[in-house]
Amino acid sequence: MPPENVYMALLCAIVYDPQAGNSRENMAGLRLEQLRKVYENGQVAVAGATFDVADGELVALVGPSGCGKSTLLRMVAGLESITSGQLRIGERVVNDVAPRDRDIAMVFQSYALYPHMTVYDNLAFGLRLRGATPAQLDEKVRAAAATLELGALLDRKPRQLSGGQRQRVALGRALVRSPQVFLLDEPLSNLDAKLRLSMRTEIGRLHRQLRATMLYVTHDQIEAMTLGQRIVVFNEGVIQQIDTPMRLYNEPANLFVAGFMGSPAMNFFRGEFAGDPQPRLLCRSGALPLPSAPASLRDSGAERELVVGLRPEDLQLASANGASTDAGSDAHIDATIDSIEPVGNEIFLSVQSAVGPAVCRVAPQALPEPGQSVRLHYAAARLRYFDAQSGVRLS
Repeated sequence: MPPENVYMALLCAIVYDPQAGNSRENMAGLRLEQLRKVYENGQVAVAGATFDVADGELVALVGPSGCGKSTLLRMVAGLESITSGQLRIGERVVNDVAPRDRDIAMVFQSYALYPHMTVYDNLAFGLRLRGATPAQLDEKVRAAAATLELGALLDRKPRQLSGGQRQRVALGRALVRSPQVFLLDEPLSNLDAKLRLSMRTEIGRLHRQLRATMLYVTHDQIEAMTLGQRIVVFNEGVIQQIDTPMRLYNEPANLFVAGFMGSPAMNFFRGEFAGDPQPRLLCRSGALPLPSAPASLRDSGAERELVVGLRPEDLQLASANGASTDAGSDAHIDATIDSIEPVGNEIFLSVQSAVGPAVCRVAPQALPEPGQSVRLHYAAARLRYFDAQSGVRLS
């Protein structure tokens, strides 16, 4: 059997079990307890992952390429063995349960559609392979096609479909029954930007409609923030933080989360804290005022190496008369414009200053030319403080 057919057969074995139910009551939560994956060469791909996905919840697992997130998803699917720890789907411990018996549906990054089959037959293949009756098969295929607005495309072959339509067919194969858990492994990474946006909307609508339990893996933090009810931030096999999208954005646990979540990324300024006469960060060539420095820093009386973070939208351009455009700003940075990037509804300014480079996000407006000086104000309450050695955010 050709490799692509072996892959397809494996997929179909995962997504269909004729004994499984087809109702909302078949859904279940997911629990990972200290799940660990170590390869024979000693490489630790997943180092003790612990979290829950509640019944009906969509949790996004996000991190850079190679961080172990897809390995973790494959462990949940049964395509990778578990070195240690416990995996529960509903009330069942499934560490040693075969993929086809876990009652999960998985959507891969690759569409893996049979090119010689119609959309109908691609959707029906797994059902037919597992012995569904013609009536069962037709009912489930047409129901999935209606949900994904594929009804008019059932007679077409994959080469006659757009990328978004092919991805919907791949999703439809998972919908031909209602599994306890849906697993999605970077399903939109092969699509262009416009299609990714429309498919994000589609998946969000699908989740609300099905009230399904979903674990969604992506390296795109925008996908994670727009789809996930909660987000698990993963790096080098280790969970960095688990929280709602906006809490992750506003209250990152460490430097990695602060820098990974958000586009453009948070600006970081590194230096030593000085509290006398006024709190400030002593950088290589200048000082950053810190009006809201934590009491623990003020009271320590000793210099301490810090990293201070500011989101690009928290840096506001001074107006022509020198005043801040934000009434809440109470400190400033003098800088020189490096580059200007207009992107339609906003402009990104890259600047150089005595405390380091920075990017700020501003509304469309007339701006000085690159090379000219600007003053950037910021609200002290928007500063984030991190220990330079551990990377942990300070309260």
